[in-house]
Amino acid sequence: MASRSFLFIYVLVMFSLAGMAFSDLSDDFYHHICPKALPTIKRVVEDAVRKERRMGASLLRLHFHDCFVNGCDASILLDQTSTINSEKTSRANNNSARGFEVIDKIKSEVDKVCGRPVVSCADILAVAARDSVVALHGPSWKVKLGRRDSTTASRTAANDNIPTPFMDLAALIKNFKKQGLDEEDLVALSGSHTLGFAQCFTFRNRIYNETNIDPTFRRQRQANCPRSGGDSNLAPLDPTPALFDSKYFSDLRSKKGLLHSDQALFSGGKTDDLVEKYSKNLGMFSKDFAESMIKMGDIKPLTGKRGQIRVNCRKVN
Repeated sequence: MASRSFLFIYVLVMFSLAGMAFSDLSDDFYHHICPKALPTIKRVVEDAVRKERRMGASLLRLHFHDCFVNGCDASILLDQTSTINSEKTSRANNNSARGFEVIDKIKSEVDKVCGRPVVSCADILAVAARDSVVALHGPSWKVKLGRRDSTTASRTAANDNIPTPFMDLAALIKNFKKQGLDEEDLVALSGSHTLGFAQCFTFRNRIYNETNIDPTFRRQRQANCPRSGGDSNLAPLDPTPALFDSKYFSDLRSKKGLLHSDQALFSGGKTDDLVEKYSKNLGMFSKDFAESMIKMGDIKPLTGKRGQIRVNCRKVN
């Protein structure tokens, strides 16, 4: 009797382990299911970035804002309905998150070459983020795949979990720690601000009220961001907003961080040393950035039979 019980338990454990292995993400997930999927994503991303360089930063940001809200599950793509509280209208995304039409285009093209919807919107976001960085002369990395798409979204969770441009270092460290990310991940991933732009309302207080800011830089930014009005006026996050380089970190050392949360990384705190290293070593930053992107992509994915593969990224099946 005891041996039968042991055998039953053994079989249960083995089935559980097999399920866990099946649910793991892998970089060759679509190798046999649809080998043309990743080249198709790359082609559409490159076309979009060629038409508008800023789109690369926008697609990267979508993946970031997706993963920080209940995991990398494409919840950020869901439109508002009677049962979905869309994350698109959260404080961090409202009139700010962009690139949704590019994701729609990728989904359409990928489903066409695959013959059916087998590639999740969550995986499309992850691959598009990598391909955007590469298109802007940044590092590449092997994206783990096999995520499935959520059937829900949470504006409240987006408001609570996406880091804001007004956070100080302690708040940023706490925010990233909640996602299983450490201080090195914080600095490396903040380096994504080597790409893209920010709206005036996100840095107005910094350029008018803060003291740890270069005077010339302050005046330059004030010229396009008045004390009132012009909330959506854009300014580059670093001097080369369409090129992946280390100038973002050099700017922090010169007190030219555009956002309060940027300059917080170099303000006499525990992340100062890493900012200094990255400012002098693009290779080191690129390597750490790629590793942190992989780590971020592992945040609470839906795998196995959880979630679904959406037919339309904007709505549940």
